[in-house]
Amino acid sequence: MTIIDSEFTEVPTPSGPMRTHVFRPTAPGRYPGLVLYSEIFQVTGPIRRMAALLAGHGFVVAVPEIYHEFLPAGTVLAYDTAGSERGNALKTAKALGGYDDDARAALEFLRGHACCTGRLGVMGVCLGGHLAFRAATNPGVAACACFYATDLHKHGLGQGMKDDSLDRAGKIAGELLMIWGRQDPHVPAEGRAKVQAALAAAGTTFTWHEFNGAHAFMRDEGPRYDPELALHGYALALGLFRRKLGEGDQRAAGTLK
Repeated sequence: MTIIDSEFTEVPTPSGPMRTHVFRPTAPGRYPGLVLYSEIFQVTGPIRRMAALLAGHGFVVAVPEIYHEFLPAGTVLAYDTAGSERGNALKTAKALGGYDDDARAALEFLRGHACCTGRLGVMGVCLGGHLAFRAATNPGVAACACFYATDLHKHGLGQGMKDDSLDRAGKIAGELLMIWGRQDPHVPAEGRAKVQAALAAAGTTFTWHEFNGAHAFMRDEGPRYDPELALHGYALALGLFRRKLGEGDQRAAGTLK
């Protein structure tokens, strides 16, 4: 499925406009929506390719710039020491409520998009995995795929580093897909066990996968990329989204007789 990958809009939030990149199928019709959350580096090349892959499988994908209060619209942080330091500093400079405001705004934007069916899911990698988990507590989110969600086990998101994300697991009404790398130093075995126990105690509907992979094994740039694991991860996420969100309506395309 060919896609449109050059669109963006400024979604209003309580803390100012949030540039949000939109990837969608070229074929006319309406498709389920996904909010895709990036790593601390914002909308990099690997994140754009991830969004393109999801859109190519029949979804309208919205990718918000998570640090829009602090950085000029369109800013991309480099995958280097300076970029990591800046991204990690902003992660805890931003108010926890700001992340929640942004999630509600992104979901409402997508729900009202002319090409969206209104069926919504969320997905994220690294910090984005944590943001996707938190966004999934909003009503109407039917599916959530979290890849190596950082800081979830240690309540380290936002100002003060005392988030309540795990405590809110019981508010997640949709289905969760949790994927981890066993060689990820950011989420050690005891951290993964803490998350799993919290989900079970909350009665959350979830599936759990641990691979022999490093942190950021989905990122198709750099030495930690594992193409085989990435393909497997995409298959799991797409299977979840198709099962919970349904498929798009391409009747207007006129391609089938």
